[in-house]
Amino acid sequence: MKAKMLRIFITALVSILVLAIFFVWLTLNWNYSEGERAGYVQKLSSKGWVCKTWEGEIVMVSMPGAIPDRFLFTVSDDHVAKRINTLAGRRVVLLYQQHKFIPSSCFGETEYFVTSVREVSESSSLPVPSAPQGQLLTPR
Repeated sequence: MKAKMLRIFITALVSILVLAIFFVWLTLNWNYSEGERAGYVQKLSSKGWVCKTWEGEIVMVSMPGAIPDRFLFTVSDDHVAKRINTLAGRRVVLLYQQHKFIPSSCFGETEYFVTSVREVSESSSLPVPSAPQGQLLTPR
């Protein structure tokens, strides 16, 4: 009887462990959403006692004089973090994936994981609309 109970206990324990590992794998490999954020990187630092990740903050300014929004993000790839550091002080676009329900902050403090970064050049800004000759632009 004791051997049977021990076997059931070990089977249940292994099953729970396998399910937990599968859940962690699923949350890290399946992304809930993905997108881009543009702005200026305000800080980027390597954090963690055991699991080191890069944690950063980007300031997004929609128009001059407006209160900027902050976007907190995590970078798990050292090459991407190095690229972000080289572009410090310049306007950048961060490509990110959102991973929901990550069970520990060991994998990152935020649910937004930056996968790539590119610099925004001043010439790529949106053009100002112009009216055909002889007409005025009026707000609607």
